[in-house]
Amino acid sequence: MMEETGTPAPLSGWLILDKPRGLGSTQGVSAVKRVLRTHGYAKTKVGHGGTLDPLAEGVLPIALGEATKLAGRMLDASKIYEFTVQFGEQTDTLDTEGEVVVTSAVRPTLAELEAALPRFTGPIEQVPPAYSALKVDGARAYDLARAGEAVALKARSVTIHALQLRHAEFVSASIAPQALAARDEEWTLDQVQGDDVLIEVTLIAHVSKGTYIRSLARDIALMLGTCGHVTYLRRTKAGPFTEAQAISLDKLEEAAKARSLEYLLLPLEAGLDDIPALHLDQTSAQAVRQGRVLSDMPQSSGLYLAKLGTVPVALMEVTDGTAKVVRGFNLPDVAE
Repeated sequence: MMEETGTPAPLSGWLILDKPRGLGSTQGVSAVKRVLRTHGYAKTKVGHGGTLDPLAEGVLPIALGEATKLAGRMLDASKIYEFTVQFGEQTDTLDTEGEVVVTSAVRPTLAELEAALPRFTGPIEQVPPAYSALKVDGARAYDLARAGEAVALKARSVTIHALQLRHAEFVSASIAPQALAARDEEWTLDQVQGDDVLIEVTLIAHVSKGTYIRSLARDIALMLGTCGHVTYLRRTKAGPFTEAQAISLDKLEEAAKARSLEYLLLPLEAGLDDIPALHLDQTSAQAVRQGRVLSDMPQSSGLYLAKLGTVPVALMEVTDGTAKVVRGFNLPDVAE
C-alpha cells in the first residue's frame, strides 16, 4: 500500500489517523497525500500499517517517507478492538451492511456469556468471513460473495490474547422475543437478575494478526446457542500506536494548513518501541549505510535499531557477534 512519488527532503515518520467509519484504509492514505499536496509539503511515500475495514473506525497508522519501510511490520503486530455484538440476527456480511440470513429467538444470559468468553481466549481456529479480502482461486472473496457465489474459506489459526466484557444491554427474560427491540431502558450489571437475558454486548479483544472480529462475534453467538452480528467496531490500538495518539482528518487538515504538521508526526522509531537500540559511531554508521557487515559485536543475537546519535540508520540483525543490515534508512544526520 505504498506509492513512491519521490522528492527532496520529504517528511518521515508516522501519522496516526482516527479513521472515521465509511472510509477505507487506501482512502485514508489518499487523504493524507491530498493534504500534503494541497498545503505545499514535499512529495513523499505514503502507506498504511494495516487495513481497517470501511465499517470500522479508529487507529490507522499512516507511514510517511522512510517509515514506509516499516509498514509491513505493522501487519504482524497485535491489535486491540472494541466491538458490539447484537444477538438474534446474523447477516451475510456479519455486520450491519449485509442482509439478514439467520434469526434466533434465543438470548443468552450474562452467566452464559461469562462462561463462554474463556473458550475464545488463547489460540483458536476461525473461519474468515465470506465478505473479506482473502483470495479464492485468484479472486477476492467479497467479489465472489457479492456475485452470489458460494465462498468456502479454510479455518485459520489466530490468537486471542485477551477478551473481556465492557458493556451489556439486558432485558427481562419474561419479555417476548418480538418485543425485545422495543426496550426503552438500560440496566447496569448490578441490576441484572439471574433470568435476565442479553440483547447485545460490547467486548474488548486483544488479538493477533489475521484475526477477524466479525468471525469472532459470529462464533461467540453460535457458542451461546443463538446468532449475531457486529454493529460497532473500533480499533483502539495497532502495534505500539494507541487511540490517544490518533488525530482526525479535520485536525490533520488544520495542522497542514498552519504548517505545523511536523508537530503531529511521530518519529520513525515510534513503530519500533520493542526493538533495542544499537549505537554507532560515525565510522560504523558509514559502513552500515554502505551495507557492510559489522563484526565482533558484543550484543546478544537479535534485532536492533542502529542509530547515529538520535538518527535511525538501519534495522540490523545480530547473529553470533555479526551484525547485518535488514533495512536501511536514508535520513539526514542532525547536528549534535
